[in-house]
Amino acid sequence: MFRDIMVGLSVPFLGTMSGSAMVFFMKSQMNCKIEKLLLGFASGVMVAASVWSLLLPSIDMAEEQGQRPWLPASAGFLFGMAFLFLLESMASRLDLLQGKFKDTGHGAKKTAMLVFAVTLHNIPEGMAVGVAFAGAMIDSPRIALAGALALAAGIGIQNFPEGAIISMPLRSQGTSRPKAFFYGVLSGLVEPVSAVFTILLARMVVPVLPFLLAFAAGAMIYVVVEELIPESQAGDESHRGTFGVAAGFAIMMILDVAWG
Repeated sequence: MFRDIMVGLSVPFLGTMSGSAMVFFMKSQMNCKIEKLLLGFASGVMVAASVWSLLLPSIDMAEEQGQRPWLPASAGFLFGMAFLFLLESMASRLDLLQGKFKDTGHGAKKTAMLVFAVTLHNIPEGMAVGVAFAGAMIDSPRIALAGALALAAGIGIQNFPEGAIISMPLRSQGTSRPKAFFYGVLSGLVEPVSAVFTILLARMVVPVLPFLLAFAAGAMIYVVVEELIPESQAGDESHRGTFGVAAGFAIMMILDVAWG
């Protein structure tokens, strides 16, 4: 069990690291078609993960605990979206996103917003992995070890394009390859930290597992709707983003249904 948990916690972070490393192998300017495809793919994976890995288990667990099934799922989902909105708004007002990159133009600001949003949503995403493994540790009938590993694998797959989406735009704006890679890796480091923190508090977390699962779902959907999909649909070749959504959604659904 311990070995499986360590592997599960490392997979999402390795996905981000691998994606960020693409900055060393690709041209300094990411092809617009590839970027849209990756943005769409990440969106599709996140939507599917929110439904099959988070919201549905949240509803089932709430019912199992004698709660109204829809209450923690809906409340957690809305709180997750509101949480990211508030943090993003506060950061924008305090100008925390500016001054970190050499180019302060419109392109740099959009990239900084994406870096911030991805890093921010990785916190509840890491909590989601921790919650899943915490449920497996207490032998919850709704969260099996295989299901927790499937969630970690799905998030790891989704983190690959996210890592590339962070590092490549930074490189195209003049950031060195090592520094762009570092920013990408740093955005994923919060995941294993938040996951370990959640597991350590497993016994305390169990009663609010349904809420936390839905909270993570809301946070991920916020990033999809606010950042990823608009980026994938902007300008020409928007259909590539749509194809990416379909591929990402299908892959994550297969992972969840087949492994869960």
